[in-house]
Amino acid sequence: MIIEHVNSSGLWRRTAIYVFLSMFVFVFWGCYKAPEGIPRGGVGNIPAVEALETRLGSLPLTERLTGIVKARNQVAIYPEVSSTITEVLVKNGQVVEKGQPLVKLRDTEFREQLKQLQAGYRIAVAQAKQAEAQLVEVQAERRRNERLAEQKLISDAALEAVITRTLTAEATLELSNARVEQAGANLDEQEEILSQTVVRAPVAGTVGDRDAEVGMLVNSGTQLFTLGQLDSLRVEVGLTERMLNYIQLGQRVEIFAEDPDAKRIRASLSRISPFLNPVTHTTVGEIDITNAGGRLRPGMFVGVDVHYGESEQATLVPLSALYEDPVSGGTGLYVSRTALEEDTSGDPGNGDSRSLIGPVQFDFVPVKVIAKGRMRAGISGVEPGRWVVTIGQDLLSGQSGQARVRIVEWDWVEQLQEMERQELLKDVMERQQAEES
Repeated sequence: MIIEHVNSSGLWRRTAIYVFLSMFVFVFWGCYKAPEGIPRGGVGNIPAVEALETRLGSLPLTERLTGIVKARNQVAIYPEVSSTITEVLVKNGQVVEKGQPLVKLRDTEFREQLKQLQAGYRIAVAQAKQAEAQLVEVQAERRRNERLAEQKLISDAALEAVITRTLTAEATLELSNARVEQAGANLDEQEEILSQTVVRAPVAGTVGDRDAEVGMLVNSGTQLFTLGQLDSLRVEVGLTERMLNYIQLGQRVEIFAEDPDAKRIRASLSRISPFLNPVTHTTVGEIDITNAGGRLRPGMFVGVDVHYGESEQATLVPLSALYEDPVSGGTGLYVSRTALEEDTSGDPGNGDSRSLIGPVQFDFVPVKVIAKGRMRAGISGVEPGRWVVTIGQDLLSGQSGQARVRIVEWDWVEQLQEMERQELLKDVMERQQAEES
């Protein structure tokens, strides 16, 4: 049995591909010249399509997601105090070490406050010393009075009075010591605030998003820079509650940017947050990658294919071969009634327009899409080894029809499916110009 899972995230892309592939067929057919002796009103009116042979195989099951690239240890840099910038020490793209100064703020008022607190601390220390001396003096007096009281030379009232003064002196010293601690804490806090007038790098990395200029009045809500390590990156993707049923840590992923010629980056799913957002019921998955060649930049949106399994053996067709009948709304394939043989006079692997055979009779066969993978679909309803139309289904509208056929290879069809709209249009125009010359 084949695992059922149909991913519709690429529906818009498939629609665009079908439109441009249809343009390709029209241009191709319009430029086709019928062989000598065949009138345009005869075989020349039979449409031209591309076809390939279905195959039996397993289909990789993937979930296509959109990720955002972040630098390792990426942090936004904010000042911790409000003041005016007096000096900016770094530029965009500069590599800095942990603790390196980035920005200096005006510190005049902070230094004045520090001086006042230093003076207050010294006063508190002096008062504590004075209270300690007074306590020493009254303790000595108490000891003398206690000896006199033992000899009955002073009254009990006099002894109690000196004991009271001793307790008062002890309390005064304790209060003075507390004031010293308080003054010291205020002094340490002010020294820390003064040190914050120099904004330093919390981690080593590369500076970007500079928004700091001399003369700017900044506060704790003003972002000055973004800092991160670009040699290794992190791609974050959103995972729904449903995806967590089959997406797990360690599964293989492929990351690709918008550039169709760029090589895919292979990695594995590094982490999944165990906490779901209470509103969206989604969580975040993280993928650690190395940034060889600096191809990716923090902030980029990238495509991420998560490979979470494979289907059982099934009949495989390119996604472009699937056709939705505009009358019934059903999905199916245009299948040749007979096996096709290649015309060796052309090169079917690169779409050579000389490789036309036929006419060939095709029938529309409804199929069930069981699973979809990367540019392929696993279907039931058509056996492996049958020949199906991959481009030009619109020219065969109906339950059956004839067409001249150019046989192509799987690589050629998948290459077309990977192309973006502009690249595909450019390719069509270049082919048209080449055929007209």
